[in-house]
Amino acid sequence: VMDSLFLSDVLAFGQRVREIRGDSGQLVHSVQSLLNIEYPVKTPFAFTTIPAVHLEDTSLYANDLRRALADERTAGTLISRDGKTLIVGMKTVDNIQQPDAERLIKALHGLLAEYPRLEKYYLLGRANFQKEMVEFQEREFAVAFLVSAVLVILVMYLIFRRFWGVVVAAGSILFGLGIFVAMLGVMGARLDTMALLYPIVMIIVATSDVIHVMSKYIDELEKGFARMEAVKNTIKEIGMSIFLTSATTAVGFVSLMSSKIPPIRAFGLNAAIGVMLAYLTVMTFTVAILTLFDKDKITKIRLRDAAADASTSFWTRVMQSIYRITRDKPRYVLAAALVFVMLCLFGASRITTNNQIAGLLPRGAKITSDFGFFEREFGGFRPFELAITVQKPYTADSFRVVQAIDRIETHLKSYGGRVQNLNSITMLYKSMHRAHGGDRTDAYRMPEDEETFLKYQRLMQKLERAAQKNSDNADSSNTRTVSMNAVLVSQDRQYARISGRLLDLGADSIKILTSDIEKWLAANVDTTVMRVRQTGTGVIVDKNSEYVRNSLLYGLLFSVGVISLVFGVLYRSAKMVVVALIPNVLPLLFAAALLGYAQIPLEGGVAIVFSIIFGIAVDDTIHFLGRYNLLRQAGEGVDAAIEKTLAETGKAM
Repeated sequence: VMDSLFLSDVLAFGQRVREIRGDSGQLVHSVQSLLNIEYPVKTPFAFTTIPAVHLEDTSLYANDLRRALADERTAGTLISRDGKTLIVGMKTVDNIQQPDAERLIKALHGLLAEYPRLEKYYLLGRANFQKEMVEFQEREFAVAFLVSAVLVILVMYLIFRRFWGVVVAAGSILFGLGIFVAMLGVMGARLDTMALLYPIVMIIVATSDVIHVMSKYIDELEKGFARMEAVKNTIKEIGMSIFLTSATTAVGFVSLMSSKIPPIRAFGLNAAIGVMLAYLTVMTFTVAILTLFDKDKITKIRLRDAAADASTSFWTRVMQSIYRITRDKPRYVLAAALVFVMLCLFGASRITTNNQIAGLLPRGAKITSDFGFFEREFGGFRPFELAITVQKPYTADSFRVVQAIDRIETHLKSYGGRVQNLNSITMLYKSMHRAHGGDRTDAYRMPEDEETFLKYQRLMQKLERAAQKNSDNADSSNTRTVSMNAVLVSQDRQYARISGRLLDLGADSIKILTSDIEKWLAANVDTTVMRVRQTGTGVIVDKNSEYVRNSLLYGLLFSVGVISLVFGVLYRSAKMVVVALIPNVLPLLFAAALLGYAQIPLEGGVAIVFSIIFGIAVDDTIHFLGRYNLLRQAGEGVDAAIEKTLAETGKAM
């Protein structure tokens, strides 16, 4: 990086970014780089400072580089350890909003384009994540919509093999999906990670409803009924089942509204509305439009032979085979089910919640490669913060307190580089000690006696007073000393902080690490002097992620309870509740096993899939038991009712 033209461009860029403005005014409050910091140095005549980079004197570049790479204040923080990358850190307005984030990132790209020597750059930070992820989610929503449409059309063709059958089925589904998307727009819904599942949920529910309606309608046509009579029979026999499946699925999503996380609540409400919207669309649009077509225009129908008791279609033969297996070999079925459950339980026991930030970023995107670059070169993205509350009569700049902070930092450095870029009030005293020690690298340490410590403290107070008189000079070392002091210690001197960075180790690994740190703090920090606790956005993100995951799983358990109650009321039999729950729980076990065997971390976006799986399973169960009950009420025996249910409803399922 020690090229005069390159350094001049970096300095000019850092100065110009302060001019970027948005709705809230100036978007960048301060800029920091290797080019605008200075080191304190003690000379025989006075205490002074020297710049980290002597921009105008190229003969000093080699020495400046050696010094920067040997100094823990700058190496891996403002300059990469291989000396090939400089950091320009920008402090933006607090809680920067989406429009301002987009303006800022666009302006940064524009400025960087004006400096050809800065063409290779990487961005990291909240504003960049905010802009890139929103654009990514918009693209993903559109892609999910289009892919879903193509898949629906393909599946409908494979099922019905007639142009108008595909048009009616796919058209009904896409019509419902289009209305739902329009509704989201009218409601002003925001696209977030959860919203990417809307098209999937709608496709699943609407496809299920459409196939059940059309399959039953075709069965009625095969029996020789006229179109209007077939429609009436369809509505009469499966209309209630479809309503119950939609209602129970909607209840499952509504249960998510118990979450305290706004995006989860919004997803639960919108998904529930979407499910019922799909039901209304199918029962009005689809049923009505079916009456416009002759049976041979919708599907390749095999009419029943007068002497036959069932059609000989492929799916009917499959269902008959399934029935024979379950009837003739129940022990084998039970044994296979038990083996399946054991394998699923073993796989589920391997589930990890060790999700990483990198795993949530879009593959192949620049934002992901930029994140990886900072992880490798600058100690990670994830903030690490310790909040220190000083007990009276001590203050944050008391010798004993600063010594204790130094011991904590020394311990944190023992974690093999997992905690990096540590920053605290000790840096000021270590810098003073180094300045008085001939600017030697090994002199960058805390003074050992209180007398020396107090001498440095008085000197810093003197510099602070001088800085207040020259506060208009934003790049002076004095201003840096004051601002650094303000960032690391509260004005009343009762609070201090230790800041750093954690590598993206994964949530579980970080939990183990931070738990170990907490144990060490409990054993080694004198609570009569100060109390220490972990804080910062890293802790918030972890607790939020854990809460989202747990609230989704608790919502799932609530849904299981509600569905059990519904089955109990409908069938008034404890046995039927058990029978109904078994096929609903097995798919959940299988999904959990997939996560365990594939080592896919369980996080919020994955946890919500369990609700979708359960909804599908409940749909199938209600359709099957609903048809079975109708046949039993019509006087059919158990075996005959099961066989006919498999032949008709099983095919649609």
